[in-house]
Amino acid sequence: MASLVIEPLSAAAFAPFGQVIETDGAQHYPINNGMTERYHDLARIELGGPEPRPLISLFRGQPYALPLTLKLVERHPLGSQAFYPLSANPWLVIVAEDNAGTPVRLRAFQPATGQGVNIAMNTWHGVLTPLEAESDFLVVDRGGEGNNLEEHHFDEPWTVTR
Repeated sequence: MASLVIEPLSAAAFAPFGQVIETDGAQHYPINNGMTERYHDLARIELGGPEPRPLISLFRGQPYALPLTLKLVERHPLGSQAFYPLSANPWLVIVAEDNAGTPVRLRAFQPATGQGVNIAMNTWHGVLTPLEAESDFLVVDRGGEGNNLEEHHFDEPWTVTR
């Protein structure tokens, strides 16, 4: 069984897979008569395929335990998928590079409190993986015509550890 060690999430490390959504270092400016700070354009929402439209959803994920047995990853060929946690509960983001339709060189990241991710269109990734407690996430992704889900089941599962 292949092993995958969790690493901290950073914008530089995650750049090949999408963007980290966070306020640290983000462009921002005051609005609403100075009573609100707008952190602007934090991720590139990608919408492809026939008649695309953005969706905003809430996902409630059940917690996983470590070590985690990773049996599959998925990707969305017609749009990006952004996840932003609505609590401080820990969670994981698992991503992989693509080699001719096969996920390779997997990486597991643990976001810090206040970090979300936008997974780029057609990027292999694990399912929503909260740790320790049921957790809610704000999700922005693609709706519209066409099949926007592809799954890859590993012949041998991966083990994700700290």
